[in-house]
Amino acid sequence: MEHHHYYYLLRSAVCSWVYVLVLLLSLLYVSTPQALALSSQCEFPAIFNFGDSNSDTGGLSAAFGQVSAPAGETYFHTPSGRYSDGRLVIDFIAESFRLPYLSAYLDAVGSNFTHGANFATAGSTIRPQNSSLSQSGFSPISCNVQYYQYSDFRTRSQIARKRAKVFEQLLPKDEYFNKALYTFDIGQNDLTAGYFANMTTDEVKAYVPDLLGQLSYIIKSIYDQGGRSFWIHNTGPVGCLPYILDRLTITAAQIDSVGCASPFNEVAQYFNLMLKEAVVQLRKNLPLAAITYVDVYSVKYSLISHAKKNGFEHPLRACCGHGGKYNYNRHVGCGGKITVNGTQILLGSSCKNPSVMINWDGVHFTEAANKFVFDRIVDGSYSDPPIPLKMACQRQYQ
Repeated sequence: MEHHHYYYLLRSAVCSWVYVLVLLLSLLYVSTPQALALSSQCEFPAIFNFGDSNSDTGGLSAAFGQVSAPAGETYFHTPSGRYSDGRLVIDFIAESFRLPYLSAYLDAVGSNFTHGANFATAGSTIRPQNSSLSQSGFSPISCNVQYYQYSDFRTRSQIARKRAKVFEQLLPKDEYFNKALYTFDIGQNDLTAGYFANMTTDEVKAYVPDLLGQLSYIIKSIYDQGGRSFWIHNTGPVGCLPYILDRLTITAAQIDSVGCASPFNEVAQYFNLMLKEAVVQLRKNLPLAAITYVDVYSVKYSLISHAKKNGFEHPLRACCGHGGKYNYNRHVGCGGKITVNGTQILLGSSCKNPSVMINWDGVHFTEAANKFVFDRIVDGSYSDPPIPLKMACQRQYQ
């Protein structure tokens, strides 16, 4: 009997220790980054985007006429309002949250804004330009106008939802605005606008603080209306884009080892440095906001400088275009035609395999390049703070 008594005591003690060990291991797992990530993932019911052609899903096309074929050929198989052969980074962001692609706010045909809206238009700038679209190529829908549209949309969408049941299937719920992800990708055109106006590098740098002051004011205004989660892309290496390399005067000494124009990239980096400082200040001023700064510049420059390693070819040539060193011609662009003896001939045709090209039309990236960028920023590797997209509602920098 005594033997059995000790046996039961021993078994009881072992079971107790096993229980404690399992409990400790469970607690340790819960505190791991993987477990925290799983428990902290954000459920964004909507996305509201502000930007330029890098994220325009049909705004400029709705206002000024559709971007022509072969745009959209890879994924949509028809022009879709995007300046690419397929999807943009903003499309992959929406996909990652299992949300529909964002309808352009300006598009009245077939749009559904239940899970967000896109206020971006190709050619948009942070600050308004003193020129028309036909004169300069820059959109009149600058970032402040996009904010006015957003603010008006927020108010009027809720009035419409109460007016008729059909609008409940087309417009976001009121609570979505506070829970949404607010994405920004704008500033590139502000820099190139200065150069196209024959400004010096120092003159362009001089107005960067004003640009970021205006952008900060817009972000603060959205915050004041309840927005809390902000995902902000910096600007890319504009000195690696064919339309810059072809149109602006560049000396041999200004070309880097990759073939990009250093002065224009340096200005982009200066803008990004100042943008990062502006984000730091915004975090202090907007204590309830989660603001993520995303370094897309580094991803894009790495892609271009190591194109072959990443499965791409001819990193500085446009896939869709005509003539010249960079397959770019400002007078006959992608989809451009000329008339010869009364017959229209397509000059700005697409390349055979856009999936191995980085640049689509001299200005914008291909779907393959956009997917490359998204795949590298989605996990937070290029973010400050270094958190993945799915945790962009978490404040982790204090």
